[in-house]
Amino acid sequence: MQAVILAGGKGTRLRPLTYQVPKPMIRIHGRPFLQYQLEFIKSFGINEVLLLVSYLGNQIEEFFRDGSKFELKIKYSYEGLPMGTGGALKNAEEKLAEEFLLLNGDTFLTVNYHELMEYFHRHNKIGVITVYDNSEMLTPNNISIGKSNLVIGYNKKDSKRMTHVDAGVMMFKKDVLDFIPKGQICSLEKEIFYKLIRRKELLAFPTSQRFYDIGSFKELDVIKEILK
Repeated sequence: MQAVILAGGKGTRLRPLTYQVPKPMIRIHGRPFLQYQLEFIKSFGINEVLLLVSYLGNQIEEFFRDGSKFELKIKYSYEGLPMGTGGALKNAEEKLAEEFLLLNGDTFLTVNYHELMEYFHRHNKIGVITVYDNSEMLTPNNISIGKSNLVIGYNKKDSKRMTHVDAGVMMFKKDVLDFIPKGQICSLEKEIFYKLIRRKELLAFPTSQRFYDIGSFKELDVIKEILK
């Protein structure tokens, strides 16, 4: 299985910290946040990794190189200009496997990847997205699921109609690239999810396991406690 990680964001809410360091390389107890993600991936026997990088991406490659130091096989896909989450994926087309895990580079979720992969293969949809039940209401809901766990809506601005939260771990067939325009800025969340939802090709994988991210200084303090 190939794990693909979106690691090209500028991390504007973490400035001035991210003026000199890309967000995935922010140190947590002396180690880059991305290293924790990679170690968790590896614990499930996944060692093929593709990092989608842009902003200060050279720092990521200089640290992890080909991944051999971490018993991984790491490749890189660079964007000349930021193309959005969908555009970054389309840009990496030649390096993508026929099916792959897709992770946000600023999110940490201890979901069982083996269960997620089995679920994906059993239901044979183009995409599966983990969704947190948000029982603690930690953040506004942004995704809605219906019967048989089909995703029926995705909207970050209208949380009242949403039932769960996107937890930052997905799995796709490479067919998802057919929905992404080449050479254009494109957002998976705003443009591609909608297309998959209309075709009933996006399925939810519900979890009660809380996810954590490093999108703000407050959240950064929380993840430091979790990853002690």
